[in-house]
Amino acid sequence: MAIQRNPALAAAAARVDAARGQWTQVGLLPNPFIGYSGEEIGDGGTAGQQGGFVGQEFVTAGKLRLNRAVAAQQIELAEQQWAAWRQRVLTDVRTGFYDVLIAQRRLEVTSELLRTSEAALQSAGTLVDAEETSRVDVLQAQVENESIKIRLQTAQNTHVAAWRRLSAVLGSPEMLPQRLAGDVDATRRDIEWQDALTRLMRESPEIAMAHAELERAQWALNRARAEKIPNVDLAASVRRNNASGDTVTGVEVGIPFPIFNRNQGGIAKAAAEVRAAELQIERVELDLQRRLAVVYKQYADSRFAVDKYSRDIRPTAQETLNLVSESYRAGETGYLTLLTAQRTYFQTNLAYIEALRNMWQATLRIDGLLLDDSLSGNVTQQDQ
Repeated sequence: MAIQRNPALAAAAARVDAARGQWTQVGLLPNPFIGYSGEEIGDGGTAGQQGGFVGQEFVTAGKLRLNRAVAAQQIELAEQQWAAWRQRVLTDVRTGFYDVLIAQRRLEVTSELLRTSEAALQSAGTLVDAEETSRVDVLQAQVENESIKIRLQTAQNTHVAAWRRLSAVLGSPEMLPQRLAGDVDATRRDIEWQDALTRLMRESPEIAMAHAELERAQWALNRARAEKIPNVDLAASVRRNNASGDTVTGVEVGIPFPIFNRNQGGIAKAAAEVRAAELQIERVELDLQRRLAVVYKQYADSRFAVDKYSRDIRPTAQETLNLVSESYRAGETGYLTLLTAQRTYFQTNLAYIEALRNMWQATLRIDGLLLDDSLSGNVTQQDQ
């Protein structure tokens, strides 16, 4: 849906079509020219020589072929921009999908905590009636219960916001929130730094764009060097001499004499652009490594946290809450202890969910070659 409806992707496709149109145009021959010719008008009271001429500019040194070689690289550049934008869309959809799944999980945990809190509130009331605890426990339970309701409303708002972001990326902002099927706890493969870096350098459209720009600059340099070889103008005329009644013809051949302008500045400019394109490749490679380092750290930190929470922390927090809840219902533990266990369980699960979110975000960005944010800026600005 997003690929079909994303306006930036459609704009990138239009730029590919524009580049193809440019390729067609720059390889066309110049149009012939035709005109009127009159000479010796009024000589001996006659109309002189009246007639017309046709001419053609002949392009030399393979300039038209070089024009199309330059334009072909512009097509390649536009296609790589489209590929980059398509990857941005895919990454945004996948990230948005998991954001909704994470929001669903956060909502489930908060709802579970509310049920636990309501059970504790009910137990507090029962214990007060049995005169096994004070009314203070009931009041504390009521305060905690109302606080959790606020958290539940926040979780609901977070879910709606995540869905709205996803629906915007899909190009269907009118879609209503619905439950998505997916497993945020599914263990992803281990991502090694060197493997991620190697794949990024091999497959990144950003590097492909930089190489396409270098190829374009090199062909542009060849074209600039060919420019100093002048084109040839050829014209033929036919006129009738009204004084003698004869028909006369003429031929003209013209060629610029390159004394002052041998396209020195154009060649120097094209050579500098080749050098700039070479350095741009190096810059893009270093920038990708820098950006990957940031995302990979997020992945490594969150992956470690997810594993730690899954194996050790969450099971312990769950067991603690179960034991404390049983003790409280039996009147063996004070409410403050139960409240502490509830909060620890809740905070532990929220921290686990946040670690999951960070892990999925980093994983999907690495898988997406660090390309995302498909609805910001425009095609040429973001890809440059």
